[in-house]
Amino acid sequence: MRIVGKVALAALVGAAISVSVQADGDVALGEKVFRKCKACHSFNPAKKTMGPTLAGVMGRKAAAVEGYKYSKGFKKLDVVWDDASMAAFLKAPRKFAKGTKMAFGGLKKPADIENLLAYVKANAK
Repeated sequence: MRIVGKVALAALVGAAISVSVQADGDVALGEKVFRKCKACHSFNPAKKTMGPTLAGVMGRKAAAVEGYKYSKGFKKLDVVWDDASMAAFLKAPRKFAKGTKMAFGGLKKPADIENLLAYVKANAK
């Protein structure tokens, strides 16, 4: 009976691990979604673009890039960028940061958000 229980537990853990890997999104598909972002954002900290650099964005406080002029909406945010906050922002930027000057309307497909997050996490180091 113990062996059967251990085998069942191992199968459940294996299934949970495979689901979490799939939920992390696809980096290659995320690169395609990033085409909507790259006119304004870069992962190069030295490159000046319309939007702030995304270098080091995950784990960083919102509106914290030195030298970038943030909107009042972003300055008011008390957020550290993680999967949940970034996903909420990508879905509806203007609702997430009222008063943002970012013109992007958001991503409607959850898969696009997951894939973009995977791409950002792979490149925003």
